[in-house]
Amino acid sequence: MAEVVVYSSMLCPYCVRAKKLLKSKGVAFNEIDVMMEPRRKPEMIEKAGGRTSVPQIFIDGEHIGGCDELMALESAGKLDTKLESRIAS
Repeated sequence: MAEVVVYSSMLCPYCVRAKKLLKSKGVAFNEIDVMMEPRRKPEMIEKAGGRTSVPQIFIDGEHIGGCDELMALESAGKLDTKLESRIAS
């Protein structure tokens, strides 16, 4: 089963947009709010290859990127394939 992790911040409109897309697809995800849990930000930066902005999204351990990359996958029709095992569960 794929695991979806979203590093986010509650004040970030891009985070809201990315989470809304995932929720619209019925995908449960683990959200890590780096504003509420600042000790987790270095972990995010390391896993995201040095990227410091939020959201940073991971599907089954694969770094997808931020909101723009998530939306690009959706526009290209590739997001459902990545989420397939997660939607089925």
